[in-house]
Amino acid sequence: MKVIDLRSDTVTLPTDEMRRAMYEADLGDDVYGEDPTVNRLEEIAAQMLGKEAALFTSSGTMSNLLAILSQTRPGNEIIVGSESHILWYEVGGASALGGVVLRTV
Repeated sequence: MKVIDLRSDTVTLPTDEMRRAMYEADLGDDVYGEDPTVNRLEEIAAQMLGKEAALFTSSGTMSNLLAILSQTRPGNEIIVGSESHILWYEVGGASALGGVVLRTV
């Protein structure tokens, strides 16, 4: 059995099939809503989750930060576990950009 290492996107390499798919993909500017692949991905995600719309973000860090900033205001606290990913790898973003304090339990 082949093991797939999912610890991080920095320890994996695309397969030949993935590279071929990237080469053959239709392209467009996603900032202007012109990338058909991103548009379809967002549509599928929204349908799967039963939501009106979905937003593709390019990293888990960006996704977590958007979630935090959409639910907090400067000066708010977020309760996180002492071993949480947000605490150890993303603590600067929430504090620097959102003025949000992380409190560990």
